[in-house]
Amino acid sequence: MNILTIILGLIILVFSAILHEVAHGWVADKLGDPTARLAGRLTLNPLKHIDPVFSILVPLLLIISGSPVIFGGAKPVPIDEFNLKEGRKDIALVALAGPLTNVLLAIIASIIMHILPLFGSASNQFLGIILGFSYYLFLTIAQYNILLAIFNLLPIPPLDGSKVFSLILPDREARAYLSIGAIGPMLILFLLLFPIGGFSLQNLIFTIFNFTRNLLGV
Repeated sequence: MNILTIILGLIILVFSAILHEVAHGWVADKLGDPTARLAGRLTLNPLKHIDPVFSILVPLLLIISGSPVIFGGAKPVPIDEFNLKEGRKDIALVALAGPLTNVLLAIIASIIMHILPLFGSASNQFLGIILGFSYYLFLTIAQYNILLAIFNLLPIPPLDGSKVFSLILPDREARAYLSIGAIGPMLILFLLLFPIGGFSLQNLIFTIFNFTRNLLGV
């Protein structure tokens, strides 16, 4: 893996994570919470969103190591749940907006990727290089966004999937379940590194990724 491939992958991952967070803030704003908008976070300016560890260091190490599971994140947009009218329902909708944005990006990228060969020309070397790079670009966008969507939909607090899963729990149990979000990142890292009783979180993510990748033809 050369340095240009690493840089390209990192840029794609960072901007995919930024769009993920902007989607959270935009939906929250539509549902009555202007916190992210007032904080200036409904922007694509990376300086407003980049987290040195989760936007740069973690995905960079995963890309360099050749890990089959690539993930990262931007700084979470601020959400004031008390501004949301429908309580846990609106919280779940805000949470779902991020992964659905990644799914939409993956679908759009896969469609463009499949259209590109139609413009190919074996007799034009320059056009072939441009199309080859574009094909790789959209392939990478599709694959990274699939991984981001899968990872964030895991029902482990504080990931987005936990807020959606909490809807099926009674209020008291939902609060207890979501309260483990404080140790969630360490729990997720532990589950990614160490299989438990034959269960491997990394294998689960990779299995879902392969299924989705084959479904989209990427």
